Amino acid sequence: MRVTGERRSGILLHPTSLPGDDTGDLGAQAYRFVDWLALAGQTLWQLLPLVAVDDYGIPYNGLSAFAGNTLLLSPDLLVEDGLLDEDEARPPHPFDPSCADFAGAARWKEPLLARAHAAFRVSASPGLRAGFAEYREREAAWLDDWTLFRALRNEFAGRPWTEWPQPLRAREPGALAEARRRHADELDGHALGQFLFDRQWSELRRYANGLGIYLIGDVPLFLAHDSADVWAHPEMFYLDEAGLPTVVSGVPPDYFSENGQRWGNPLYRWDVHARDGYRWWTDRFRRTLEMVDMARIDHFRGLESYWEVPAHEPTALRGRWVPGPGAELFAAMERELGPLPLIAEDLGIITPQVEALRDGLRLPGMRVLQFAFGHDDPTNPHLPANYVRETVAYTGTHDNNTAMGWYRDEASPRERAALDALSGGGGGGEPNWEMIGVVLRSLADVAVIPLQDVLGLGTEARMNRPGSAAPHWRWRFRDSDLTRELAARLRELTAATGRLHGEERR
Repeated sequence: MRVTGERRSGILLHPTSLPGDDTGDLGAQAYRFVDWLALAGQTLWQLLPLVAVDDYGIPYNGLSAFAGNTLLLSPDLLVEDGLLDEDEARPPHPFDPSCADFAGAARWKEPLLARAHAAFRVSASPGLRAGFAEYREREAAWLDDWTLFRALRNEFAGRPWTEWPQPLRAREPGALAEARRRHADELDGHALGQFLFDRQWSELRRYANGLGIYLIGDVPLFLAHDSADVWAHPEMFYLDEAGLPTVVSGVPPDYFSENGQRWGNPLYRWDVHARDGYRWWTDRFRRTLEMVDMARIDHFRGLESYWEVPAHEPTALRGRWVPGPGAELFAAMERELGPLPLIAEDLGIITPQVEALRDGLRLPGMRVLQFAFGHDDPTNPHLPANYVRETVAYTGTHDNNTAMGWYRDEASPRERAALDALSGGGGGGEPNWEMIGVVLRSLADVAVIPLQDVLGLGTEARMNRPGSAAPHWRWRFRDSDLTRELAARLRELTAATGRLHGEERR
């Protein structure tokens, strides 16, 4: 599916923000959200990365480029598969309905998945067994490394792989074979978890597509150092003999942080990736696009050139720009995958070279309304007057404050006045709807609104604050928030701005 080409709109919401017992899951509340999107006339659901995460739940610091987040598994759907009984599917204690608890979810769901695995071995249906066998064979290239990484991470009490015994750190064949024998049952259980995640996700996607709703996924540019991929393929990253990064990712000072951001992810050895035609990247994008209809490339500018920070530096200030793979990477992937339905996250320090790469690949970029009012620059690309059709426009992203939080807590009087003048608003009674209206009326083919902005929530509902050490990624909405009246209001505005589709399906 092409990203642009006709006027569409949708909602940005990560599944961990869904109501539910612990972190949100792929069960009834996910289907209810899809139904509400259809009722509201939306045709896009944008997500953050669906990758496996640690106890902090950061989807941009994934433990794998391929493995799904099994914390999102729905216990109720496992009951339907005959792998749990109803009593087992209930959480042992109440979770906070307004705040995702990733560590608590892991303590509950990992033993739950072990019980489902035990039931699978005894009583799984022939169809489920056949599906699992086919899945393990098809995904073995990444799945075998992921399951062993998970088992060893458990064996060594969550310590990073650089602190494992040397034979396992160095992936000596004999040590790996012995570990596979030692953990054979656990490996099977982790593989089953991935199969069940893919199964539940595929059913949800099929349901959404059936209602004319398409899914926008997300490909983080970088991985956590303590990840299955870095452990399995150390030659693809800049690491020393102990497996530690010699240089790490980050960005110089920008509008998110005056001191820059030292992200700390290991950096790719692009020369090594080029030697085999970027096989790992092709496999990574293939898997992503098997799960979603289109995908956003996070930190797209890092593929043109990236900010390299010496690993010993405590901040990102003393870095340098280093060339990335550019169009060569995309040419290699398109030779195998065909045209790629992608969005370039072209925020931050964007140069003419980054714009040329984006435009040469014919990828839509991103425009964020919150960035339109900070200074007097008629060429500011975030001003709606400067949008082009091949654009995905947002009120804000997961890295921004909410619309209400920005207006009330961050925007200057001058910025508020500029918004009111642009929207025709009367002084900020509902600035979130002023901003939604501006974005939906814009020339951009695609408009995406964070659910927090539709709900009119403030700073308390912010998803992430780049450069801050405070807990993030934890916001969740409540079951009662998605009303028919709210859907009707959004649908009416969607229709008035020419973004309504598929009346025959309603």
